[in-house]
Amino acid sequence: MIVVVSGLPRSGTSLLMQMLAAGGMPVLTDQVRAPDTDNPRGYFEWEPAKLLPRQPQLIREAEGKAVKIVSSLLWALPPGHDYRVLFMERPLIEVAASQVAMIRRRGACPSLEGRALIAALDAHRRQALAHLKERGFACCVVRYHDVLAAPGQEAVRIAQFLGLELDCEAMARQADPTLYRQRLSHP
Repeated sequence: MIVVVSGLPRSGTSLLMQMLAAGGMPVLTDQVRAPDTDNPRGYFEWEPAKLLPRQPQLIREAEGKAVKIVSSLLWALPPGHDYRVLFMERPLIEVAASQVAMIRRRGACPSLEGRALIAALDAHRRQALAHLKERGFACCVVRYHDVLAAPGQEAVRIAQFLGLELDCEAMARQADPTLYRQRLSHP
């Protein structure tokens, strides 16, 4: 089994990876992207994931582990593996605001903002979820606000979906409301 943690960038995928690691799930990460203002606990990324479209066999390194695969790379997952996808969702207005803030902090100008960005994000999210369904992947949608509101309950739900005995209390402790920024919607 390969546990795929996915979602739009800035939706809470790093939090989900932290939860799985705290719960005892081995995670595939390379620590190349260091913690920073935007993700003070780290990104939990695996750089070779970006190579999957050209080197799909690399996914074998994730067998028995959790790996973060950004939503735009879900199409590159090769057949022949038992994928369990945890797809993180967060209100699009918050995702958009977080993406724009991150881009600006890095001294760049976002190519899209406001309603145009939200519409693009919504279209992509819908396509990604439809793709997972078409491929027949087992998928569990995890809502960011639910994790913050009831982390223990969400940890149990995630462990049950994965069919694994994880330390749900340790997972729940990873949900830190002080790291919740871009509060633009209500749960």
